[in-house]
Amino acid sequence: MLKMNDCVVFTDVGPRDGLQNQPKILGVDERLALIAALSAAGVKHIEVGSFVSPKAVPAMAGTDQLVARLPKADGVNYSALIPNRKGYELARDAGARTVNMVLYASEGMARKNVNMSLAEAEQVTLEILDMAAQDGVSVVAAVATAFCCPFDGPTDPGKVREIIARFIESGIEQLVLADTIGAANPMQVRKLTGDLVVSHGADRIGCHFHDTRAMGVANVFAALESGVYRFDGSIAGLGGCPFAPGASGNVASEDVIMMLDQMGVKTGIDLDALLRASDLAQELTGTAPGGRAKAWLGPWLEKQKQA
Repeated sequence: MLKMNDCVVFTDVGPRDGLQNQPKILGVDERLALIAALSAAGVKHIEVGSFVSPKAVPAMAGTDQLVARLPKADGVNYSALIPNRKGYELARDAGARTVNMVLYASEGMARKNVNMSLAEAEQVTLEILDMAAQDGVSVVAAVATAFCCPFDGPTDPGKVREIIARFIESGIEQLVLADTIGAANPMQVRKLTGDLVVSHGADRIGCHFHDTRAMGVANVFAALESGVYRFDGSIAGLGGCPFAPGASGNVASEDVIMMLDQMGVKTGIDLDALLRASDLAQELTGTAPGGRAKAWLGPWLEKQKQA
């Protein structure tokens, strides 16, 4: 077991990954209100939207307008998802300084998500890395279906290790293991993340878990034990990929932050304010489930204030 970090870098992906598959489409003002609530809670990394075709993902329409209206000096790092070179150019021109891309550990998911082969998607990423370096834009890449694919089945961890090694060699700043359909278990997570931290160090490795099988928080803990300290979560458990059957909500931000807080791991996030952001997410969408611990957490925080 590696030494556990006592400080975590946390990204809330709710305004993008969380909203993209909801039946209710939020307007730009509503999305900005959710982002503001996360920022007010002390979340310093927020994925705010994606530059994809609004025909494919209607919930992400107007992301260029949203990025243009984001506060410029509040110490928050805003990022946006891009699917291809056109998406990168749109994001850059809108003023995005950090973009998220998706690599694929399975052929089936690459075909379904972006209608490319795995190799073609990797080549696009390499081309965008070159452009981003010239433009001064940071790139974070997630390896989708890092543990299991809804089309191809279980993912070979050796393939994931190869992808990570190849793109670290290419100079990418951060790579995120994405459990796209929430199929990973803590033992798998600890083994793969442990191997990657030993090989490459923890600074460039992050994890993105879904809570499909109620193991999202346990998987965060397993990766934390391996030395990983960069994690994604989604406010109120919002989430689900429209192109991946079986992908339910992401692990809820409030559940992850509660666990870390009670373990004494620093995040810089105010849990009480995060619950207010969770309430807002539920109010705006009408479908956000809220964290699994939320029913207990609210009254517990009230008691803490009165103590």
